[in-house]
Amino acid sequence: MYVPEHFAVTDPGLLAEAMREFPFATIVTGGTEPIASHVPLVFEPAHPPFGKLTGHLARANPQWRQWTDATEALVIFQGPHAYVSPDWYVNQPAVPTWNYVAVHAYGRITLVNDGPRLDALMGELTSRFEAGAGPGPSDAEKSYRQRMLGGIIGFEIAITHLEGKFKLSQNRPPEDVAGVIAALENSAEPGDRQTAEWMRRFARPR
Repeated sequence: MYVPEHFAVTDPGLLAEAMREFPFATIVTGGTEPIASHVPLVFEPAHPPFGKLTGHLARANPQWRQWTDATEALVIFQGPHAYVSPDWYVNQPAVPTWNYVAVHAYGRITLVNDGPRLDALMGELTSRFEAGAGPGPSDAEKSYRQRMLGGIIGFEIAITHLEGKFKLSQNRPPEDVAGVIAALENSAEPGDRQTAEWMRRFARPR
């Protein structure tokens, strides 16, 4: 990923925060031609050096059939993003641009195919995204989940390298950053307001 110095993020804590907050990611692997799948992932930080990602694919998905113990994956996490008008800058002339948050995680894939491990992986995924949703699953729901496990293949990705790009107007003077935040906060688009929130949290103008 092309990452100018202004926008580079190397702090593992900040990158982990983005991966946790935006867990629906794109897994890209090579083969006869590149192939990608879009899946929710659980980030587990307690696996050196950079943590581990876990998830699953449908068995009908051909992507996993290309994977071996040596397969390297690129996992792309896309955070908030928004169009930035040059009209929002104090300093002129200026051109339009796009602000965004992106994290690229690289690592080696391990398939999870045996019943107990796959069930545990699905339990972790459910716990992550069902947190606060109400009482736990009933016996009937647990039984149904067990039957459905035959239709999926689990995987783990041990992260070996992380790249982060938080393009949040850090290359602009403080007054321009303030103008962009104000415009995005007044937008009717939720993504614009979320981008403004991340600018307030992480933008460090020159």
